[in-house]
Amino acid sequence: MALAIGVDIGGTKVAAGVVDEQGVIVATSRRDTPSQDPAKIEEIIGDVVRELQAAHEVEAVGIGAAGFVDAARSTVVFAPNLAWRDEPLRAAVEARCGLPVVVENDANAAAWAEARFGAGRGEGYLVILTLGTGLGGGLVVDGQLYRGRLGIAGEFGHLTVEPGGRRCGCGGRGCWERYASGRALVREAQELASISPAIAGRLLELAGGQPEAITGLAVTQAAQDGDEAALEAFRVVGTWLGHGMASLAAVLDPGVFVLGGGVSAAGELVREPATRTLHERITARAYREVPGVRLAELGPEAGIVGAADLARRR
Repeated sequence: MALAIGVDIGGTKVAAGVVDEQGVIVATSRRDTPSQDPAKIEEIIGDVVRELQAAHEVEAVGIGAAGFVDAARSTVVFAPNLAWRDEPLRAAVEARCGLPVVVENDANAAAWAEARFGAGRGEGYLVILTLGTGLGGGLVVDGQLYRGRLGIAGEFGHLTVEPGGRRCGCGGRGCWERYASGRALVREAQELASISPAIAGRLLELAGGQPEAITGLAVTQAAQDGDEAALEAFRVVGTWLGHGMASLAAVLDPGVFVLGGGVSAAGELVREPATRTLHERITARAYREVPGVRLAELGPEAGIVGAADLARRR
């Protein structure tokens, strides 16, 4: 059975795993990420790959990196949280481990994993949305990962949904991720708890009475406990998510949307308002089949699984 190594590089950790042809992780390794030292990150990637190589016969390495990756799946053009600028990552890692290497955007790698082995199985046309600190994702068209001319397609979080709206880290205003993301969820909950503490009792209890101390996990817990402010925060974010999905459906006509990332762990709290709004806002609702909305199945391991499978299929 052909084995490949998938490496998921984030701002705080390098997680790697040996993955088989069915998308099953059979061994793992993990290191902290020295995010401001590109050479050190490459050294750590080499270390985890060699550690896994020592116990398993693998044929290739796939790397999922949080940033823009060029069309050749070789160079990290820009990674805001990892200090990489035009970094020839594929060549550097190949020199360290002696295996063929494929580099891919981390959200694309996770999207491919869900398409092959997770919630998107059997769907040739799907959009994966990853709701974390921001909003990322990937696009599968006719069974193939769509990367665009430069390799940087799928930056859904920077679609403008509110012209002149909230300022975004990308330099623009009104980007979708400023309204539909983990950060947006926390902002809504903090604001509600500040203005209407009477409906945020459980939320404030979890935050020690301080609205500014509210976290994403606290919002989910409070919503599951019936806190009205937390439930409203999910309704607001879910509604914004559905608005954007309706626009994407008009352009891309997918068969299904898959919701991943940390916020998706809240399940129906986010899926239900998003689905309802998609049905309300989609173009020509009476004359078309509305795309399904599913929760991702592979969790935080999706990036490892997807990167390994892309390397195997290089």
